[in-house]
Amino acid sequence: LARRRAEGKLINLERRLKEEPLDGTIGIGHTRWATHGVPNETNAHPHFSDGVAIVHNGIIENFAELRDELVRDGYAFSSQTDTEVVAHLVARELAKGLKPVEAAHQALKRLEGAFALAIMFKGDEDLIVGARNGPPLAVGHGDGEMFLGSDAIALAPFTNSITYLEDGDWAVVRRDSVAIFDIDGRQVERKRQQSLSTSFMVDKGNRRHFMEKEIHEQPEVISHTLAHYVDFVSGVSKPLDLPFDFAKIGRLAISACGTAYLAGLIGKYWFERYARLPVDIDVASEFRYREMPLSANDAAFFISQSGETADTLASLRYCRKAGMKIGAVVNVRESTMARESDVVLPTLAGPEIGVASTKAFTCQLSVLASLAVRAGVARGVISKEQEKTLVRALSEAPRYANQVLKLEEQIERIARELSRYKDVLYLGRDTNFPLAMEGALKLKEISYIHA
Repeated sequence: LARRRAEGKLINLERRLKEEPLDGTIGIGHTRWATHGVPNETNAHPHFSDGVAIVHNGIIENFAELRDELVRDGYAFSSQTDTEVVAHLVARELAKGLKPVEAAHQALKRLEGAFALAIMFKGDEDLIVGARNGPPLAVGHGDGEMFLGSDAIALAPFTNSITYLEDGDWAVVRRDSVAIFDIDGRQVERKRQQSLSTSFMVDKGNRRHFMEKEIHEQPEVISHTLAHYVDFVSGVSKPLDLPFDFAKIGRLAISACGTAYLAGLIGKYWFERYARLPVDIDVASEFRYREMPLSANDAAFFISQSGETADTLASLRYCRKAGMKIGAVVNVRESTMARESDVVLPTLAGPEIGVASTKAFTCQLSVLASLAVRAGVARGVISKEQEKTLVRALSEAPRYANQVLKLEEQIERIARELSRYKDVLYLGRDTNFPLAMEGALKLKEISYIHA
């Protein structure tokens, strides 16, 4: 087993690989956002232990207990990460005489928390074991080659043929096959599907970074999203196969996190104003703890760019148990939330690579606005003429977005002025209140200026 690691930006790893190339026909890698242990080379993935190599996304919640147990058994730790615990667990099972696949299975049984794992073994050039419990993991099918990745976008440069693992699944991946098992070791079948993602979708083009590119894509993707829900020519909502009737539900629940939550908050204003439909909205991390009365006669929308947001997914499952009709407003149609909902309400934003959401937010608003108009007509709150007026107004949104983007010089001048300040206060009323919150969130995320 050989590895190359680097601290900081990916370009540092690229330089390392040019200086110290790797040979081989099998490999694993991971870009780490530090949770356990500082972001340095020692804590970077992969982690090794006696012929085992591992990469890991997520958090092993019982790592302290497992670490103490492994230290007592004589295992030495070189990093501060929870990931290294998994490598030692697998190595310990190998030392007992188990074969690699069974060693991985036994180690997985000990883990608590949310994780996606890929495990390699010294001397076996035709085996990677993958496992999923929470964070997404997908198998990519190639011609005489197989891949593991977090999602279809990651796999797009290599293949569009994807099998998504479900929670609790683990997979034995070989060069020309994959076998998927549940946590008890029973082999299971998972659907193989064609992804719509392509490698050109994740190219910056002539932009400095993905966020700049995605900001300038907004007029086009807003137009595509609106056109999925409304007919600009006739001025009416397009047919949509919903699992509920807006006229018959007494309440709508909305749950999301971060920017998606703020989109939902604006949606609440619209549903209540244009459809007279009461809306409960909660940050997904709190949704399950308020113990609100849920009815099978009501509907719930869950908003997430990725469709994998852990708290939002947990809220979706909570409402599903209560028998509510579930709609997922997501940007990834193959996501877990999409697969577990009654109806997928797509935002046609294309891949959003930038960490701070931009085009996904405006597309989420486009979906919610279109649905609010539809609900208003269904509930008899707005007339057909009013519907046409509102659809006409929505059809103007891409043009206005384009006009705003033409103000780049003025925006840059204001940004330079703002960069001098340590605190910024955003004010807004009505739908501009959550919009002000989104502005403050963006300034904090991107510039680290308090807002």
